[in-house]
Amino acid sequence: MTTAVAAPFRFFSLQVTRTRRLGPSLVRVSFTGEDLRHFSSDGRDQSLSLFLPRPGQEEPAVPFELGWGSPRSSEAESGGGWWQGWRELPDDVRAVMRSYTLRALRRDPDEIDIDFVLHTPAGPASAWAARAAAGDRVVLLGPAIADNRAIRFRPPEDTGPVLLWGDETALPAISSILESLPSGQRVRAWIEVGDPGNVRDLMTLADAEITWVDAGRSLDAVRAARLPSSAQPYAWIAGESGSVRALRRHFVHERGIDRRRVTFVGYWRRGLTEEQLRECG
Repeated sequence: MTTAVAAPFRFFSLQVTRTRRLGPSLVRVSFTGEDLRHFSSDGRDQSLSLFLPRPGQEEPAVPFELGWGSPRSSEAESGGGWWQGWRELPDDVRAVMRSYTLRALRRDPDEIDIDFVLHTPAGPASAWAARAAAGDRVVLLGPAIADNRAIRFRPPEDTGPVLLWGDETALPAISSILESLPSGQRVRAWIEVGDPGNVRDLMTLADAEITWVDAGRSLDAVRAARLPSSAQPYAWIAGESGSVRALRRHFVHERGIDRRRVTFVGYWRRGLTEEQLRECG
């Protein structure tokens, strides 16, 4: 399969190399492909668009030969092209598109990891990840330039403590952020999990206090927390949109953090599919 290129993002034709269960509802899928030699990212919370085949298809239907276009997301340039062509495909043919975070990039050989949260009842991406096997084909819309705008974690140079919050969908990003922080950086992190079996040790050189919170109790846990004293904190919040909005209001209005120093990303919205969420803008 040939691919289309448009800096700083491009399409990558990939196949599964292996899968690994990380917890009761978490699975890591590793991918490889010749195109990955062009993949470049500084990591942290690198956002990607993953295209999955419909049941019965050997590879996902993505008409990127029509030219570059945009799914109205941070991953792509504005325009029509493949995006309009993809939208016009029949529902039972059009590839499933979902947004994920890069967990790891390796060289020699070129591989990437993406972590999936499994749901019950399973949506199309969760169902695909649960049965993924070596050789399964996907298409990825990802970065060809290491420092790109689909990386949201950008603390100002004068940042004091870093505050992180996320649910299980944000766990790959939080893990990568923690791994990227230098020794001595103060961090306060809250991670919301639906199953205690998904709790695990996270690697970091930072001076990090990490709290694992039962689903639905995050706001109470953050409100009760004593934050590191500093005039210049930076907060990063990602996960379910309603929780993200509530925590942003808490940090800005109750904690007095400058709204320009709060990065917030709604990865999903309760009660909506990703297709519906994209239609909402």
